[in-house]
Amino acid sequence: MLLKGENILKQYHHNGSLINALDHVSFTLQKGDFITVTGPSGSGKSTLLLALFGLIRLTSGQIIFDGKRIDNISDREITNIRKKFVGYILQTFALIPYLTTIQNVMIPLALEKIPRKAQYKRAAEILEYVGLSDRMEHLPRELSAGQQQRVAIARSIIHNPQIIMADEPTGNLDPALSLEILEFLKKINRENRITIMMVTHSPMAAGYGTLKLHLNEGKIVESNN
Repeated sequence: MLLKGENILKQYHHNGSLINALDHVSFTLQKGDFITVTGPSGSGKSTLLLALFGLIRLTSGQIIFDGKRIDNISDREITNIRKKFVGYILQTFALIPYLTTIQNVMIPLALEKIPRKAQYKRAAEILEYVGLSDRMEHLPRELSAGQQQRVAIARSIIHNPQIIMADEPTGNLDPALSLEILEFLKKINRENRITIMMVTHSPMAAGYGTLKLHLNEGKIVESNN
């Protein structure tokens, strides 16, 4: 078992009412799973991704990662877990516009204070893996949307994470590019046994999941977990 949520509850106050953004959600992921999380807007999908590794804190419930409970540890401890073991891929790519492709990819290693020569070597290897070795010195604005997302994927895997959290990774891409990115995520999942948890609105993207969760109003209403 790599990641487990037990009765996850996240509540917000809104206009005098108490809203259950996540309403006692439970699931279990094994190493190498590819789980897709679907549901209508406001169903709690992105909240779940943010909550699992402490970007927002739970109201109650437990999160267990690699055998250790992590929902009740300090901000410093959970930040260290994210830096070492988690990769994030976002719909917006989240590339720094004034950094080159390779500089963007090197960021997770720079945060770990790895020597710059080693950062560059590893980033160059990863960019070759994602098919962008000829774009290393380009700025984000000089890349297509699909290339920018591949840079974001390279950045997410450079530190050999155990799990990737992907929030609508194909949301800004046309169908052909979406398929390219989904196939690449499947490749990463199968070749490296990196667990992937992907939030998506796309039925095509959801079909890539070996496990599926469907949320509505903060509750799991359908699951093959």
